[in-house]
Parts: sequence; C-alpha cells; structure tokens
Amino acid sequence: MPAVEIVRGVLTSDDTVELTKSLVLKFSKTPVVVKDSPGFASTRLGTALFLEASKMLEEGVASMKDIDTGAKLFYGHRMGPFETCDIVGLDARLNNLNSMYRATGDPKWAPPLLLKQLVAAGYVGKKPGSKGGYYAYFGLESE
Repeated sequence: MPAVEIVRGVLTSDDTVELTKSLVLKFSKTPVVVKDSPGFASTRLGTALFLEASKMLEEGVASMKDIDTGAKLFYGHRMGPFETCDIVGLDARLNNLNSMYRATGDPKWAPPLLLKQLVAAGYVGKKPGSKGGYYAYFGLESE
C-alpha cells in the first residue's frame, strides 16, 4: 500500500502526529491522518463501495463481474469491490462491517445477507482452507 493511515486519538499530540508522518515519509509512503473513528478512513471507504456494489448485485442492476469492471474502467480502480473483498477476505470484510455497525448503530453498515451466507459456508476469500470468495462462488475467474 502506498499510504499509511495515522490514527489521531483524543490524546494524540501534534508532535506525535508530526513525528509519525515523518517516519512514514522515510518509508516512501504517504501519510493520511484520520480521526479515531469506526473504520477510520480506508476501511470505511472500501466498505461503503462494497456495500453499494452488493446492493447493486442483489437488485440485479449489473452482474458481479460487470460491477467490478465498471469500478476499474469508470473510476480507475485497480480492482473492483468484489475482487478486493476476495483478497481482503470475506470474513475480514464481515468483521469490519459488524464492528462498524455495532460501534455506530447505523444500519447503513449492516452486512449484506449474501456475505454472511458465504462466510458461514466457508467462502472466506483467497486464504488457505477457503472454498474461495465471490468469484469462486459464482464460478468465475478474477482478472
């Protein structure tokens, strides 16, 4: 990852943030400072995109493959939301969503039913012992 999220807690000093930013830059990474909140920034953005993609799939707006292709071609993403989920791990995505839902009580973070079903059935992504992820479940190959 080319960026590092620096989480600023309520007691984090400006000096600590600046020191951490300089350390991140020494590793040739880009620092992104965020407030300590459920999901921080990267997880929150990724899960928001995934949730909308899941709704589109459930509503039949587009196929999973077309949603991923659209994310890449329309927005320049390296991977679509389902490809990303397969790599991150469906179990990890489910844990993220459950955690954000519990922390905020906001139903927008409630995990999609298909995600819960796939994890329960052993589809947890590209991990040892897994049946695969979304692509394997739908019998497709990711790019």
